[in-house]
Amino acid sequence: MMELPAPALLMMLVLGAYHGINPGMGWLFAVALGMQEKSSAAVRRSLVPIALGHAFAIGAVVLLGVAVGAVLPLAYVRIGVAAILLGFGIYCLFRQRHPRGGGMRVGFGGLTLWSFLMASAHGAGFMVLPLLLGASVHAGHRHAAIASPPAALMATLVHTAGYLAVTGIIAWVVFEKVGLAILRKAWINLHVVWAIALIVSGIFTLLI
Repeated sequence: MMELPAPALLMMLVLGAYHGINPGMGWLFAVALGMQEKSSAAVRRSLVPIALGHAFAIGAVVLLGVAVGAVLPLAYVRIGVAAILLGFGIYCLFRQRHPRGGGMRVGFGGLTLWSFLMASAHGAGFMVLPLLLGASVHAGHRHAAIASPPAALMATLVHTAGYLAVTGIIAWVVFEKVGLAILRKAWINLHVVWAIALIVSGIFTLLI
């Protein structure tokens, strides 16, 4: 069974941190809940279900990739992942309006589901697959699963740790220090950056 090397795990951590920057995948909702309840504790409480939903979204795609990679040559998997990433990137680039969740009064389960849907809608899980594919190809496993289930679980946990750390830090800074005055400008810029990152990830996948 293939295990992920330390550099791949480090990249999973960095990618998780990058996902945490995106306001549409967590910290903005956490800040909004905190402002609604006028409590920093509400911000902290929201981080657990938000991180859990993100982890479910990443883990679902990773496990799907592992399952598909176990029965198909990795060259086919690589092309499929690249096409999905490019499609997500082009879609996000030309669709400036963000996906919207439900109302602000949500419980633990509702917030977990919201986070899962937002991460899925942004194609976050598919950005993880090129790292797994790259590690597998580097190890010479062109016709084997891209990772073992334990390795896939470890990748998801490491990625989520990076995501949670950055999401929590940004939510705290915005709620306690900065406020939402610059939200509109930052939101648009980050959305374009996210779309470009998806496209670059798709191109990178084709070049593996």
